[in-house]
Amino acid sequence: MTVLLLCVVAVILLVLGFEMFLVMGVPTLLAWLLLFPSIPPVALAQKLLGGVNVSTLLAIPFFIFAADIMARGTIAKRLTDLVKTNIGHVRGGIGHTTVVSCMGFGAICGSAPATVAALGRLLHPELLKARYSETFSLALIASSAECALLIPPSITLIIYGWLTGTSIADLFAGGFVVGVALGVAFMIYVQIVTWRTGAGLFPRATRGERILALRDGLVALGMPFIILGGIYGGIFTATEAAAVAVAYALLIEMVVYRSIGLKVLLEIAEGSAITVAVIFILLATGSMLSFLITLAQVPAFFTQLFAAWNVDWVVFLLIVNVVLLVAGMFIDPNSILLVLVPTFYPVATSLGIDPVHFGLVVCLNICIGMITPPFGLDLFVASSTLRRPVELIIRGIWPFIVVNLLVLLLITYVPQISTGILSIVR
Repeated sequence: MTVLLLCVVAVILLVLGFEMFLVMGVPTLLAWLLLFPSIPPVALAQKLLGGVNVSTLLAIPFFIFAADIMARGTIAKRLTDLVKTNIGHVRGGIGHTTVVSCMGFGAICGSAPATVAALGRLLHPELLKARYSETFSLALIASSAECALLIPPSITLIIYGWLTGTSIADLFAGGFVVGVALGVAFMIYVQIVTWRTGAGLFPRATRGERILALRDGLVALGMPFIILGGIYGGIFTATEAAAVAVAYALLIEMVVYRSIGLKVLLEIAEGSAITVAVIFILLATGSMLSFLITLAQVPAFFTQLFAAWNVDWVVFLLIVNVVLLVAGMFIDPNSILLVLVPTFYPVATSLGIDPVHFGLVVCLNICIGMITPPFGLDLFVASSTLRRPVELIIRGIWPFIVVNLLVLLLITYVPQISTGILSIVR
């Protein structure tokens, strides 16, 4: 009864528009007072601060800073030009350029909102020139940015790895395969729309333009090769790779391209610091919440409940998908991870589900939540960046949600897609 009351309190706070750290934190403190009054306050303080005092989490501020540097600089434009000059002239080429550019930038920054903000202004006019509709163009940009949450370096996968103790390198390997699969699915849909509407043709770039774009774009593409090559080559860890990403971004934008000065860099650092602070407040609150969830034996309760119902891994993942899809409509991605992963992960492992497979199922659900009305974050980022009503984006987003659900079904019930590459990289 007490647990139900705490859930009601959380829902009320969410509906009233309180910040997510309060939506998680207030019920957590009430749970401590009502269920575990014998636990000294210092123990909760240790969980609050000690939960984020983990070296793995250092990757998050570094990757966010690197993403913000590249979003303000010229890497995004050069990457887009590289793709556009090579495939933009084929039927549907600009649509495919959007998907591939978002995948490429995602492989550099690891953030879906940053991808929308960096590439939206560049790609939206090009899509309209190619005679794609406004609603389709807006929805394509918002949806393609999802790949950034899957293709490494993914901040979402880093947080999942921290919560569950799963290898970040293994998650990155599986995320690369799933991210590419999602991107290919989007490109198939783009081609279908192109054939149906007759849009998508763009002038062919000259040989000189292609050579120039290749020269500029290869420098931008160097980052994912350095990061992933360094991780899987055993040169540095995922956390160290994040620091290398910042150094590379600074080198390219400040020395090679000279697109950012010291004053702009300080502004970028300030914005990155605010973003990191918001994430780490959530992570600290979530660490305390996970501690009390474990003490309350919530995971054990669900494990026993599913065992009593004779639920196998197929039905369990169906339940997880439904819960995560609904949660994604209303709650931000980091909060979903912090609340639901500690609850479901022990059940998943007890049913023999591979931690990497489960992590990518969770991450793909979060991707879908980023574009699902009414509160999908990428919808509002695209609306703000491109100065278009969010209702206009929502009108075109539904076919992309269907594509996402088809890919989710495939990833959920064909685990080899997520885990097959692990035998190669390990």
